[in-house]
Amino acid sequence: MSTSPFQILKRCLAVSLTVWLAVTSVWAQSYPEKTITLVVPFAAGSGTDAVARQVAQKLSERLKQAVMVDNRAGANAQIGVEYAAKANPDGYTLLLTTATSHSANPYLYKSLRYDPLKDFTPVARLGIMPFVMVVKPSLPVRNMAEFVSYAKQNPGKLAFASPNGTSMLASEALAKMAQLDLINVAYKSAPQAMTDLMAGHLDFYVVDFTLALPQIRAGKVRPLGLANNRNSQLLPDVPPLAQTIPGFDLHAWNGIFGPANMPKAVAERLSQEIQAVMADPETQSKLSGIGFDIQPTRSPDEFKNYVTDQLADWGRMIKVARIQPE
Repeated sequence: MSTSPFQILKRCLAVSLTVWLAVTSVWAQSYPEKTITLVVPFAAGSGTDAVARQVAQKLSERLKQAVMVDNRAGANAQIGVEYAAKANPDGYTLLLTTATSHSANPYLYKSLRYDPLKDFTPVARLGIMPFVMVVKPSLPVRNMAEFVSYAKQNPGKLAFASPNGTSMLASEALAKMAQLDLINVAYKSAPQAMTDLMAGHLDFYVVDFTLALPQIRAGKVRPLGLANNRNSQLLPDVPPLAQTIPGFDLHAWNGIFGPANMPKAVAERLSQEIQAVMADPETQSKLSGIGFDIQPTRSPDEFKNYVTDQLADWGRMIKVARIQPE
């Protein structure tokens, strides 16, 4: 019985696929064989940078290879994210980023230099970074109700810091939902914005816990409310903003990606190692101490679905806030 050309082609493809899967599996087992670069699209000293350095240290210990943090800040995370998207998808250039680049930016910019879904291989979510609204000590308000009243009495006079998409969205949403006329001041980095707030050059800032907690404890800034609608053990006396502004609820996730077309076996290996890193007692102690809520995903596919859902959720929030893309 003769074999048709189609059957021959089908068998060849099956053999090729089997060989490719075997080679990929062996390569993933030997991975990594050199230094891994972990791109962080935010400045050193930011909350994301603090998380990245702890994760890089522990991941390096597990993989027996150096994991180097490479800060590439600028353009609201676009510079570092675009760099990572264009890297070789061999697993040696990874991106540790946040909701700013993959949930907010697609709605904040008319012309984005990357696609948050098509240009990346999702690896793992690390957890959630809560945000808190803080004001300069000289501002004559002690709670959100007083802030809203004061802002309405002084329209167009209160300025907030906007170093990233999360902070900007939170502040703009606050302004729209409370019907306030506020001034948006753009910054290149979150630490620079905090410095200016403490110096009195700004009036308030919705910022991640990592940057805020030391300054709150030192009395250099005053907390008024939590951005996400749940209380925090680290700031037990600070209520959620939602108590004054119903419906306000915002948090930022952190996660790791590779460039598009990174081998699935490598993504799965990294996902497993990252889960182990996030379960490490030292990592949990250090990150929980800066307010980071550790919530690793269990697989790359789970993280992919999460990123897709978050993109839709942030789109709805931005629509409610009536923020127009630049």
